[in-house]
Amino acid sequence: MSSHLLLLSEFAVFVIAAFLGFELISRVPSLLHTPLMSATNAIHGIILVGAMIALAAPGNAFTKVIGFIAVIFGAMNVVGGYWVTNRMLDMFRIRPAKRKKARSR
Repeated sequence: MSSHLLLLSEFAVFVIAAFLGFELISRVPSLLHTPLMSATNAIHGIILVGAMIALAAPGNAFTKVIGFIAVIFGAMNVVGGYWVTNRMLDMFRIRPAKRKKARSR
């Protein structure tokens, strides 16, 4: 298989995966966003470890730079996802001041 055909087939898989991911996520009800985000962050953390292992494999400089940038963006996505999930879950926790008022009634 020539390198151009291989690149074209990889690009086609990328486009199909991006479209399918967008369609699936856009159809998730609001109630399920927090659990789905938590599970997705855990899976993405595992994928990030695999990406770092793949980045350690021998390759040309261009591949290393693109892989490094991808790992940086992936790490930002995982950290940001856990941060947003934590903030969303904080909205459902009872504050200490409200807890005292609830006990005094």
